[in-house]
Amino acid sequence: MAIYPYVTEPLTDFGLEHNRKLYTEALNKVEASLGKDYPLIINGKLIFTDKMYTSVNPAKKDQIVGRISQAGLDEANLAMNSALEAFKTWKKVNPKIRSDVLFKAANILRRRKFEFSALMTIEAGKPWAEADADTAEAIDFLEYYGRQMLSLSRIDDVVLSRPNLERNEYFYIPLGVGAIITPWNFPLAILTGMTSAAIVCGNTVLLKPAMTTQVIAYKFVELLQEAGLPNGVVNFMPGRGSEIGDYVVKHPKTRFVSFTGSKEVGQAIYENAAKVQPGQIWLKRVIAEMGGKDAILVDDGIDPFMAADAIVKSAFGFSGQKCSACSRAIIHENVYDDVIKYIKELTEKISMGDPRSFINNMGPVNDHLAYRSILGYIEIGKQEGKLLVGGNAHDETGWFIEPTVFTDLDPSSRMMQEEIFGPVLSVTKVTSFEEGLDVVNNTQFGLTGAIISNDRFHLEKAREDFHVGNLYLNRKCTGAIVGYQPFGGFNMSGTDSKAGGPDYLVLHMQGKSVSEAL
Repeated sequence: MAIYPYVTEPLTDFGLEHNRKLYTEALNKVEASLGKDYPLIINGKLIFTDKMYTSVNPAKKDQIVGRISQAGLDEANLAMNSALEAFKTWKKVNPKIRSDVLFKAANILRRRKFEFSALMTIEAGKPWAEADADTAEAIDFLEYYGRQMLSLSRIDDVVLSRPNLERNEYFYIPLGVGAIITPWNFPLAILTGMTSAAIVCGNTVLLKPAMTTQVIAYKFVELLQEAGLPNGVVNFMPGRGSEIGDYVVKHPKTRFVSFTGSKEVGQAIYENAAKVQPGQIWLKRVIAEMGGKDAILVDDGIDPFMAADAIVKSAFGFSGQKCSACSRAIIHENVYDDVIKYIKELTEKISMGDPRSFINNMGPVNDHLAYRSILGYIEIGKQEGKLLVGGNAHDETGWFIEPTVFTDLDPSSRMMQEEIFGPVLSVTKVTSFEEGLDVVNNTQFGLTGAIISNDRFHLEKAREDFHVGNLYLNRKCTGAIVGYQPFGGFNMSGTDSKAGGPDYLVLHMQGKSVSEAL
């Protein structure tokens, strides 16, 4: 069967009344199903436990999205045994069949696009456009990785044979059981990408989703079952990171760990995975993406409105809760005043509120822990810089923090160095492009960044010396597209494992060379 070229899933045009009607209907459908109890899924079996986590709507915290059973060590052990047993057969399944499961899942998700997006609006607090983009990216991952697997399985001629002496082959085989530990900020897209990459390569997984978006994760596992994924290939086992996360990372039969989340947790996973446990016969592989302190560098001689627009869109999309979000604006002194004037104007136009309403393009922050942490940084910002706009918050109904901008910060200040992961932008002034580039690179992170410049030589220097995994020239620094902008960073931003790129699947496999004498 011919496989069509990869094409990204189009975003929904909410300028059309018909699409707004469909999204509203999906919201109503999701709200009508709220409050259910959800089990673990281990070896295809539904398992309810006494431990339950209550997921709530972050914009309306008294609204229960669902109650999800939590795995303990007994369930985790059962899931590991299930994954080990399933690996014996799944690893031998033809890659085309494994890819077909992903293609079928993509089509099911495409048909239920509004439903999954609406669930993200309610459980993750994502405005319509952000949720729609999340679902589209999930579809892209399924389509792209399915095609990548088909390509990687046809590599018979990548090594040379010697006529009349030997025939040589080189091919990839799966690793084994993987721990997939996913984040809440892209609760469908990143979860889908991490999980589908692992299983299409022939691995089996223990899936531990982020605490606050477990219903979305459950629905995706259900979707995989509908697409024909055999029992035991994906085992859904939410639970406490300190208990379940540690168990799967340290387990001697875990072959690899795929993680997206905070630097602190990522470092702990890296350390724990590096220690060889009794009975362990391999070195575990870690695939990690751990966030950033991303900057947009604004050069002299640019359009100040264009620069401000890129900064504001990058800083406050999904309330700044993207690892790629612009949290630092580094602006040349000659255009500094004009750019921050437009930053203030554009930020004040952002409509914050319950994202179930289409008119609100910014919603709540993730939960009470994020709310308190971000407010703490706002207080630090008031001491270290000047408050340009925002700074207010309320948590009567949900966890809402206004988009906030601080200016005139020292490049070495806490606001310019520490990851905040919320709607807070820190701005500093530089006297030259060269100084700006130094400031760009003065953090421990290296995920994304952008430069706004009309100087071709400055753009080319940034191409070489702006040390991030994803660099954007004359545009915003968020919105990487699967297959076009492979995503992953340097330094403490992770292992530079490029999600949505041509070599990402290889991280989930190992090469084998076979030589036969003739």
